[in-house]
Amino acid sequence: MVGNPMRAAVIRSQQVTGLSSEVIAELIAEVGPLWHERHQAALASPPRRRAVGAGAKHKLVFVDRLLATLVHLRHGVTHDVLACWFGVDRATITRAIGE
Repeated sequence: MVGNPMRAAVIRSQQVTGLSSEVIAELIAEVGPLWHERHQAALASPPRRRAVGAGAKHKLVFVDRLLATLVHLRHGVTHDVLACWFGVDRATITRAIGE
């Protein structure tokens, strides 16, 4: 996974995401709670085949999911490249960008 130093470098570099760190902070503050609410609602909505909390855990925190999406949208970076960069499976990146 992308560590805090790498995440901080990506956030500081406007060339990577196309957004200033202030705008990214606003996105995190505005979209983060909405994403979390939607995620919790999906976990609680029936029908479930597994108990709440069972199954795979998110390997990317919300901030990394947002950064991966921004880099993908700005540069058209493939999911495979982002998966290598963030240290996760390609399917994890695909799911994060889709959300």
